[in-house]
Amino acid sequence: MEITLATPMQYVPRVGPVMAGRLKKLGIRTVEDLLFYIPFRYDDFSLISPVGRVHAGETVTVSGTITAFRSAFTKSGKKLQQAQLSDETGVLDVVWFNQPFLSRTLPIGTQARLAGKIDWFGHKLVMSSPAYEITILEGSHTSVHGSMRSFQTNQTEASLHTGRLVPIYPETQGVSSKWLRGRIAYCIEHCIQQVIEYIPDSILRENKLVGIREAIEHIHYPLSTEEAYAAHQRLSFEEFFFLHVRAWEGRRHWQLSHKAYQCDTNQSDISEFILSLPFTLTGDQQTASKEILSDLTHPHPMNRLLEGDVGSGKTVVAAIAMYAVYKNKMQSILMAPTQILAEQHFATISRFLKPFNISVSLVTGNGIMNAKSGIMEKKLSLRDSKFIIHNSDILIGTHALLSTKINLSRLGLVVIDEQQRFGVLQRGELIDKMKQGKTPHILTMTATPIPRTIARTLFGNLDLSVLATIPDNRQKVKTWIVPNEKRKHAYEWITKQIAQTGGQAFIICPLIDESETIATVKAVTSEYKRLGSIFPRFRLGLLHGRMKASDKTAALDAFRAGKTHILVATPVVEVGIDIPNATIMLIEAADRFGLSQLHQLRGRVGRGALQSYCLLFTEENQQQTLARLKAMEATHSGPLLADIDLALRGPGELFGTRQHGIPELKIARWTQSALISQSQKAVRTLTVADPALSGFPLLMEKLKESIMQGTTRD
Repeated sequence: MEITLATPMQYVPRVGPVMAGRLKKLGIRTVEDLLFYIPFRYDDFSLISPVGRVHAGETVTVSGTITAFRSAFTKSGKKLQQAQLSDETGVLDVVWFNQPFLSRTLPIGTQARLAGKIDWFGHKLVMSSPAYEITILEGSHTSVHGSMRSFQTNQTEASLHTGRLVPIYPETQGVSSKWLRGRIAYCIEHCIQQVIEYIPDSILRENKLVGIREAIEHIHYPLSTEEAYAAHQRLSFEEFFFLHVRAWEGRRHWQLSHKAYQCDTNQSDISEFILSLPFTLTGDQQTASKEILSDLTHPHPMNRLLEGDVGSGKTVVAAIAMYAVYKNKMQSILMAPTQILAEQHFATISRFLKPFNISVSLVTGNGIMNAKSGIMEKKLSLRDSKFIIHNSDILIGTHALLSTKINLSRLGLVVIDEQQRFGVLQRGELIDKMKQGKTPHILTMTATPIPRTIARTLFGNLDLSVLATIPDNRQKVKTWIVPNEKRKHAYEWITKQIAQTGGQAFIICPLIDESETIATVKAVTSEYKRLGSIFPRFRLGLLHGRMKASDKTAALDAFRAGKTHILVATPVVEVGIDIPNATIMLIEAADRFGLSQLHQLRGRVGRGALQSYCLLFTEENQQQTLARLKAMEATHSGPLLADIDLALRGPGELFGTRQHGIPELKIARWTQSALISQSQKAVRTLTVADPALSGFPLLMEKLKESIMQGTTRD
């Protein structure tokens, strides 16, 4: 049977259905998957030495004849295989552990190549647990032609495992790197010419990249570390390149297929609103506002991400956009992921817009509230709901907005806060629901610090505005790591602080698992009771995700009003709570949180006039864990912390890739910032000259395929 790139692995010689099932655990289903399954490191067996000239400490490859072989037992009862390899220069002792099958594989008289490290064993030099290959079998040979590697398939893959840089792959039970090397060599021999080059020659030349076929051969069987590096760079470039191309195509499709209401952003009207604010906008807020207002004037809908650090003032920027839309006699919607955050936005935006007699309503699972009445209407008829919603200039709510049976004919702007907390389908559902002939302008916001390398790639289909400057009235929160032996002292300090300053404290308990299960609720409830005995002078409140919405609101209202001094909570308080009198954030088991989440939690304090503090409780003493927490002590920039966390933990740990929509890179790494910039520039060069990429049919064909599959080379 002739194999192709699309051939399922079970039909490749020496694979079969059992091994194919094991390969699926590694994400390998087809021959193409196997060719793009790259090694994570190489064993350097390229130093070839005569047997009699090896030295202790060397990692070498030696060739010769097996002249002795016996099995024995160590004093601890482990099976030991002892052999001798001889050539014309001498004899070398070799040992393996627990591999009794080798007595049949390497019988006396076998011509073999062994590769491993040489060490002293007593008074003798010994090669311990080497890789091995049988070098003389009838019909076996390996040849190298320039940069091409040709592997004959009727052999034992001599020279794949010794005498070179030997690739080591991620493995699973029953699938070893040695076995993978043999099958990859076979598939390269039979299928490499079928691999299509999708990146235009001009891009390859300009970026000094090798071709795709050469890259595949060199990543698996490099003749030098330089070859391996160049191959990895080429394959990583392609992965980023396709992400940028897909982002470009998404942006282009959005602009061509959607029409928007064009707003007249009268500068005198906008200035009147800005001058009414009780503070002066930062330079970043002014810049972001101008970018958004410019977008509102275009015939295609805005699709912009507003990224801002904790406390950077995203809400007022959104309010400026809403005000501009209101002046054009259209409605705006702000959708928040939680009722707490929706209520916070409702209170803030109502306060900003109060002087202008603008109707603002809150829509949550609890009902509908208009800012003018201040009454939550819980059991409204559909007719009454329609009346309030149709007559509201601004609607603020949760996913309950999706369940309202009301179409909005004059919707001009949709603001989605903490956009990564909504699924793609939820966002699309909201936009489709609100769309009446024309598409509303879309502004998404996030306070989650996003590493710059990821933001440039992941959100390439969006325009990006960044609020990096914190308003002058926000002070830095002093942050300290508190080891277990200082816990009691910290509790005493908190008691004094609350008593002396009248401030309040959050105490955050980590989730036991990713969602707030009963186990987490029990843990935080137990901690709440324990803390009651530690702080007997103060009133404590409790807040977790499993509480009824009304109970959450009551707990927050009591804390906001100063009726409780300490709020014990799960990370449900991560966003949306603005309580200026809260001055202490105590985070239990801080080592279990990512830096971005710790930074978000820290942002709940430091919002008033009093000095605020963040205490990171931990029982861990591992160096990497402490390095992360020390970064929190020293750094107050969310984007910088996100970059540090990305380097230390990777994007999967940083965000949870599937939850936040971050692609799982197969070859490239998100820390390759130079390569990300390089590939982005290449795509920009292509699309400026040819926006539809009509001159690159192979690239467009692959793009369509990748969009359907959700991957690049998959």
